[in-house]
Amino acid sequence: METGSISIHTENIFPIIKKFLYSDHEIFLRELVSNAVDATQKLQSLARQGEFKGELGELKVRVTVDKEARKITVSDRGLGMSAEEIKKYINQIAFSGATEFVEKYKETDAQAKDQIIGQFGLGFYSAFMVAKEVEIWSQSYREGVETAHWVCDGSTAFTLDEPTGEHAKAERGTDVVLHVADDSDEFLEVERLRTILTKYCKFLPVPIELEGELINDTTPIWTRQPADLTDADYLKFYQELYPMSMEAPLFWIHLNVDYPFNLTGILYFPKVKDELQFSRNKIQLYSRQVFITDEVKDVVPEFLMLLHGVLDSPDIPLNVSRSFLQADAAVRKINTYVTRKVADKLSDLFKKDRAGYEEKWTDIGMFVKYGMLSDEKFYDRAKDIVLLKNVAGKLFTLTEYTEHIQANQLDKDGNTVALYTNDAEAQHGYVAAAQERGYDVLNFDQVLDPHFIGQLEQKLEKTSFKRVDADTVSRLIEQEGSTESVLSEDDQTKLSDLFKTAIANEAMHVKVAALSPQDAPVVITQNEFMRRMKDMQRTGGGGGMQMFGSFPDSFDVTVNANHALAAKVLAGDEDLAKQAFDLALLAQGMLKGEALTAFVKRSTERL
Repeated sequence: METGSISIHTENIFPIIKKFLYSDHEIFLRELVSNAVDATQKLQSLARQGEFKGELGELKVRVTVDKEARKITVSDRGLGMSAEEIKKYINQIAFSGATEFVEKYKETDAQAKDQIIGQFGLGFYSAFMVAKEVEIWSQSYREGVETAHWVCDGSTAFTLDEPTGEHAKAERGTDVVLHVADDSDEFLEVERLRTILTKYCKFLPVPIELEGELINDTTPIWTRQPADLTDADYLKFYQELYPMSMEAPLFWIHLNVDYPFNLTGILYFPKVKDELQFSRNKIQLYSRQVFITDEVKDVVPEFLMLLHGVLDSPDIPLNVSRSFLQADAAVRKINTYVTRKVADKLSDLFKKDRAGYEEKWTDIGMFVKYGMLSDEKFYDRAKDIVLLKNVAGKLFTLTEYTEHIQANQLDKDGNTVALYTNDAEAQHGYVAAAQERGYDVLNFDQVLDPHFIGQLEQKLEKTSFKRVDADTVSRLIEQEGSTESVLSEDDQTKLSDLFKTAIANEAMHVKVAALSPQDAPVVITQNEFMRRMKDMQRTGGGGGMQMFGSFPDSFDVTVNANHALAAKVLAGDEDLAKQAFDLALLAQGMLKGEALTAFVKRSTERL
């Protein structure tokens, strides 16, 4: 028997591992099972190369629990190790960076510590998170090599012997035996271990058994070729990933690239609701089929976090910190690649099946707009497949819509003016008035649309967007030639004063304008810029204008000098001014409470 001390310059490395290294103790089982799978796969590789000519037999990793004896055992039938290999790989290599670790990382935060595991090869020693003593029983695949038995109690001291006879290990492979510490009783419960294995090891490529029950699917569909899969396979896998989901995904992308980085996976497009609280953290990140995290913000762009599914890349180590993901070149390449593949998929759907794409637009429109707003490259790829929907329900690309309205919706300066509503029902009167002029009206009623409109105005040359209630219909699109007022300047001033007295509200700015006699007698509008800022502020935008506080409500009240009502008010029917103003409020859905009651009473009296 050999006894010794691990060659490090500190006596308290294990307490530091236990206290500082892992924020979540359950990770020990992932590390030990991953090591066992690795040993198994290496043996398979040697067999394929002809370097191992023995019988592979049944290759699996077994996890067993002896609650009474307070033991957890992780067993494999992989390569196995000799005593010399244990000294090399367990005692030396794993601690080659121990001193640096102690000095550099014992004061660091939890996220950064997660990176240390892979950096210093400390995965095996995560066992001491839950164990007061760890044994290794290992039998090498090489003939003539004795069983190796290693024991460590969490100090730097260890014992290593080579038992023979009845004490030798009967089978090739390695058993890691954890003698569970008194403060880790939870890990002696089979169901607790089942939860951990299901979380981290559900798709490992070697069978994993817990107390005789198979835990994992060794060939998840993202590892298979798309040609070998049916739609039913993809939908079944989606249900496995998200068993609580009530709706099937709209479509999916199967990723498979091996240069200049390795990446496989499946991304599903769910139905995206019209809200800002998107369902995030639905993409699971794996490394060689071992679960890493579902926080993939730096692996995929922000807007792609709306997608569901799996990404698997061996280029991303098992234990990564947020800073690693942000800085790693492979991660940045994956980010760019995934963005391009998503845009390509959408473009392909649009080109091959325009009708099917339009059917899905209600569900994917929010996603596409969010992507265009948050990623310049995605905007460039999606600008030809983003659709605009008018109040009649017809869908257009940006180019198609510009061509559709150019003949009728050019202002006097040659700019294209697109009209829109964010609530076709509430703004029905304004929409109808615009349509009577032959104007088309878009439906921009999604929560991101105020931001999207602003982006389109920046990107599209000589194009502006105006909400139908932003001004009177005659002035929404200013064209050559103006309507003359039938009133003198004095009468216009008098009319303005009469309406100001009747309204008595400083937030309502009265002006008299020469409109068509067919236009409404009074129209209430809100300045397009001010209203848009308020809309954006409500959805967390506003171009940084939050520093000025909330935008006050301010409206323009336009009195039509050429309407017959103007003459009646000037002739002495001043109550008619209040009545006409209340009608305009009613059209905007702004007449409520006591004012509405008074209006109804006044209207009844005038009958």
